[in-house]
Amino acid sequence: MNSNQLDIEFARLRKEMVERQIVGRGIRNPRVIDAMKTVPRHRFVPAAHASRAYGDYPLSIGEGQTISQPYMVAYMIERVQPEPEDVVLEVGSGCGYAVAVLAQIVQKVYGIEYIPELAAKATRNLQELGYKNFEIGAFDGSKGWPEKSPFDGIVVSAGAPAIPQDLKKQLAPGGIMVIPTGDRFSQRLEIVKNHGDKITVTPDLLCRFVDLRGKEGWGA
Repeated sequence: MNSNQLDIEFARLRKEMVERQIVGRGIRNPRVIDAMKTVPRHRFVPAAHASRAYGDYPLSIGEGQTISQPYMVAYMIERVQPEPEDVVLEVGSGCGYAVAVLAQIVQKVYGIEYIPELAAKATRNLQELGYKNFEIGAFDGSKGWPEKSPFDGIVVSAGAPAIPQDLKKQLAPGGIMVIPTGDRFSQRLEIVKNHGDKITVTPDLLCRFVDLRGKEGWGA
């Protein structure tokens, strides 16, 4: 196929992904649906995996890390209830795909990726696609990004043994965090909301993610 034919084919696969995996499984937020329709997921995976980019599964992106299943990305972002004026933190940014989806919806996205090589790759991916409303740092995401806080939403794309206290502190009043917690083989999503006078934690879906690395994760 030439490049134009490839673009048409990827657009078809992306549309099918959204219809079957996203809308078909109950995602209803129109901003999330539009973002998933728009972001070219194949641009965030290694070239060898491009043909599988819209499949219903995670994919390896190198360095022992993965790009999450499309439905899980959409589900977690929907759960933080993103609004156009929001500032959101994404921890475990990997190749930058979830940052791109969020950047289609909110005012500003801060991403943290523990592995410097992946952080640099994510930044290149996003810049090549013309995104400007993001910043990615390479450091311990379990400590959050206090200088940029508070955040209206926090999406943690890696499994932690427990909810990091620093991330709780960086939620704005009314803010919501979605984070998988559990052991290193299986986790459950937790929905953490800052009500201003208290923080509540609600258990959600069973899931499985790569380790959250760092002081309040599974170590370096």
